[in-house]
Amino acid sequence: MKTSENVALSIRNLSMSYGEQTVINNLSLRLKQGEIGCLLGESGCGKTSVLRTIAGFESPSSGEIEIDEVLVSSDDFLLPPAKRSIAMVFQDYALFPHLSVEDNVAFGLRKTRKKQVREKVREMLELVKLQTLTKSFPHELSGGQQQRVALARALAVEPRLLLMDEPFSNLDVSLREELSVEVRKILEQAGTTTLFVTHNQQEAFALADTIGVMQQGIICQWDAPYTLYHEPSDPFVADFIGEGRLISGHIGGDGIVETGLGPFPIPETYGTFVQGEKVSMLIRPEDIFHEDGSGLQAKVLQRTFRGAGIMYELELHQGGIVQALVPSSCDHLPGEKIGIRPSVGHVVIFRQPLESTF
Repeated sequence: MKTSENVALSIRNLSMSYGEQTVINNLSLRLKQGEIGCLLGESGCGKTSVLRTIAGFESPSSGEIEIDEVLVSSDDFLLPPAKRSIAMVFQDYALFPHLSVEDNVAFGLRKTRKKQVREKVREMLELVKLQTLTKSFPHELSGGQQQRVALARALAVEPRLLLMDEPFSNLDVSLREELSVEVRKILEQAGTTTLFVTHNQQEAFALADTIGVMQQGIICQWDAPYTLYHEPSDPFVADFIGEGRLISGHIGGDGIVETGLGPFPIPETYGTFVQGEKVSMLIRPEDIFHEDGSGLQAKVLQRTFRGAGIMYELELHQGGIVQALVPSSCDHLPGEKIGIRPSVGHVVIFRQPLESTF
């Protein structure tokens, strides 16, 4: 019987090894029906291996996988991939070059009546806005169009779960953000539960409802994009998500943390600290404003021109390095001192003493 939460994917204590190398380490996650999840991490962190075990292409060492509350994998049971009601969009799209767009989309519907196939193909191509290219072949399409054909083919079989492996990696950078937004709209309209993997934060933020940041086969934090950015659970997540630096500080009186940027109130969610305890505080570029008249000065170590803005690496007088993204009209050279004003919207601190830079 289905629960009120309608869990579409449940992974419990999943582990997998290649010989003596552990690639997935006691990993657990849940996706609700219609939710779009993402495993985000660098190459080799185990994210694609998770996808392949869900699909049934790899056998886990231990743990359980349920799809739509049906057990598909456990320590002593493996349901074949073809029976898992999963569709997968591969990194290279895997379109058939000798088949037209409509025939590629219809490929998984071979056991369906011809009239129903035609209707489903038309519906899918309208969904991905390729209804005028039905007779075209893959080599005649742009990368973005090929990706949408692959997505239409996957959705045509009405899978219980859609898996996507680095779906935008073959596209030009300028197309990735645009297409990730388009794909999200398509998946929302189809109501398809989806799990995809990527190493690109912007793709993850644009497409996913929930993101799991992975490192060495584990999920360090499984959360909404906003929470990952503003409330990272540990220094690794803080480093991996967005830009920023950690600066040293210590706990002062009256619930504040003292730093080289000044005192900041400690959020109540952090619990109790001991006065004098050493901590590290995360400072994002948007937390630092350029202000010529400020008494707080910092030395420019490095500058990176970004068109409308310049990213500065700044050394604080009391030690520690921060970043600041300021309008490009405020142009300063390395070695110069500039006035800054901190305005930290989300105070993030970690108990363990760390280096001031990642």
